[in-house]
Order: sequence, then structure tokens, then C-alpha cells
Amino acid sequence: MTNVVVIGSQWGDEGKGKIVDWLSERADVIVRFQGGHNAGHTLVVDGVSYKLALLPSGLVRGKLSVIGNGVVVDPHHFVAEVEKLRAQGVAVTPDVLRIAENAPLILSLHRDLDGLREDAASNSGTKIGTTRRGIGPAYEDKVGRRAIRVIDLAEPETLPAKIDRLLTHHNALRRGMGLDEISFDALHQELTSVAEHILPYVDQVWRLLDEQRKIGARILFEGAQGALLDNDHGTYPYVTSSNTVAGQAAAGSGLGPTALGYVLGITKAYTTRVGEGPFPCELHDEIGKHLATVGREVGVNTGRPRRCGWFDAVLVRQTVKTSGITGIALTKLDVLDGLEELKICVGYKLDGKEIDYLPASQAAQARVEPVYITLEGWKQSTVGARKWADLPAQAIKYVRQVEELIGAPVALLSTSPEREDTILVTDPFEG
Repeated sequence: MTNVVVIGSQWGDEGKGKIVDWLSERADVIVRFQGGHNAGHTLVVDGVSYKLALLPSGLVRGKLSVIGNGVVVDPHHFVAEVEKLRAQGVAVTPDVLRIAENAPLILSLHRDLDGLREDAASNSGTKIGTTRRGIGPAYEDKVGRRAIRVIDLAEPETLPAKIDRLLTHHNALRRGMGLDEISFDALHQELTSVAEHILPYVDQVWRLLDEQRKIGARILFEGAQGALLDNDHGTYPYVTSSNTVAGQAAAGSGLGPTALGYVLGITKAYTTRVGEGPFPCELHDEIGKHLATVGREVGVNTGRPRRCGWFDAVLVRQTVKTSGITGIALTKLDVLDGLEELKICVGYKLDGKEIDYLPASQAAQARVEPVYITLEGWKQSTVGARKWADLPAQAIKYVRQVEELIGAPVALLSTSPEREDTILVTDPFEG
């Protein structure tokens, strides 16, 4: 038995929701360890779609679900998402859902600042492409040691001083932008109005997870976004505001790194990206449109179209190293059905020289050119395949080529959004 960390190995949107849901039947505890409600997961169970942003996917299965300290929590969105799930018949109570007491809160002032900055950046041509949900500014306040955290809602006597500290910073920014200041009363009301709805779920998550580990519970760590959006290891500055690599599962949950076991990298059979930033294998032709249409490549929460391109083995190989990926779950293979030929990026050319990695330099990332190999496509459908024998020979060849190029084996192969349409090669919980 081993605990499992699930991360996206590309820029996110690889289909983590289905895989986490599929694995959650084998797990006892599911943990979110970074990000906020800027990450969307869609679960399809018995034909019913559940769209999640902040809440762990395990709730749909009735498993103990945990929001760790590495997550930034919008308390009002939390309440709305809980009610939305309840309306779909999902039981959401403190018996199955816990929030780390030391998780920072996202407030309206964070959303305002996020949007103002993005508008200004857009006008100057330096847009990052955030979701405007306040994630980045909330993490800034955490690092700046002025964040209001979940536990502060339980201490009304100390809350005023913390509001004053936070407003000292934010109102100075707003004055500099020529905006009206935020009043103490408005922010105090925003916080106290939601306290009773969130406090029943608050817990010492580090202790809870340690207790679960000691009794032999299987713990599933659910990442958001993708490793290439990691604040350190991604395509900086076109990244998210948290660490998205597997190592963050320990820091963002309070459970030590020795408790982490199998690292499963969710990997799309081609490549997509939402927002701005470099994308060496992006396609602007009919193939790119085909991938976007067949793959229904639209953001779950934002509705933004995803940019599409061929599979980039260079990027995934790099993620295999930076996250210590044990095996991958290859998703959306069926989107490639019917294409005459397929390409895989195996390297880059940078100023005429071949390299086998994505450089850290922003300027270099924008200049790299993909080096492709070409494989024969397949005509038969792979939709719904549940064993290797159901796959066309050329599809199997494609999968084997991917394994060889990235240096990691396929542990699971997903062939449709339905959770049972999965070929299991290795059960991550069995190591």
C-alpha cells in the first residue's frame, strides 16, 4: 500500500478530475494541497457531470476530503460550491470535508486587484492570463505575512487588528491607482457574514492526516493546474502563483515528504494551454482546430478556449524529473482517432542548436522551435476501450513511443470521459 500524488504533467487541463475520481474509490482520504478555485475539474459519473473548482473530487464518492494549508480559500465561493454539490445530491458535511485552519483566505479586495492588474497588463501587452479570481494577490499576502487565515474567523477579538494590517497595504495600493479605499466595516462584514458557514469544517489537517496515515489509510493528493505552471519550474512569468509540482503535496498538506509514495502524472495525448505564454508545439492550422473541437477544449470554470498542439515529449520528460513521476495516466487518446499522421516533439532548436530541455529564460522559451518525429495514425475508434486488445496497433505504437520519449511508463490509459473507460496497467496504490 502507498499514498498517491496526482499532478498534471503539462499546463493543466489533462483530465485530472476523472482520474482522481477513478482513484478515489481505492482511496480513504483525498487532499487538495495548492491553488484555489481557479482550477476546474469535471467528473462524469453515470452520465452526470459534476464541475468542481475548490472542493476535492473525493466528495462525489463520499470520501473524507481535505483542503490543505497550501490552498487559498475564497470563503464565499466555498459556500456556493458546497450548495451547488448538495443540489446535485452530494452529501457535504464536516464528517466528510475538512479545511486546514491555517489556509489563507481570498477576499474581494484580492479579486479586485487581480482584475485591475490584468486589465493594465493587457493594455500594455504584458498580460499573464490569470482567471481574475484573486489567487495571486492572496498568495502575495500570505508571503507578506498579512493574510487573514481561516482560523482568524474563529477569533473575533483579534480580527480587527488583522483587518487593519491588511487594509494598510491594500489601501495604499488603491490610492496609488486612484481608486477608492476599502472601509474597515465593509471588509469586517465580508468576513463575519461567512464565518458560521465555514468554521464547522475547520480542523488541524496536519494532525488529521498523520492519524490517517498511522492507521493505514490510503491518501490521495489531488493537484490543481499543471507542473508547467509551477511558480519555480514552469514557464515563468506565465505561471500560477503556487508550486504545482509533486513536492508541494507535503508542504501544502502538513504531512511530511516520507508519507508521499507513488507520483502519477496526468498526461494528455496531445498538448493544450489556456492563457498567455510560450507554447512551442501550438498549431494554428486545421489540425489545431480539429483537436480543439473533438477534444472540447474549453476551460471548465473560465469558458476560455484552450490552445492546442502536438504532444511535446520534451516538456513531459522535464516534468517527470522535477516531480519524480513514477508513472503517467495518458488521457484523450481518442481525440487523435482518424488523423492520417501524428507528430511528437522530441527536441527543440534554439538559435540553430538542438537542445533537449525547455530553457528557463523567457526570451529563449519564446524562440525555441520544435523538432518532430512523425508516426502513422489510425482509423479505428479508441473510444471506450478497456483493454489493450481493444486498441488499434498504431495507437499502441503511439503510446509506447510516448513512454520511451518521456522516460516513464503508462500506468493508466483513459479512452473517454466516463470513469470506467480506463485501461489499468499499474494500480498506483499498490506501488
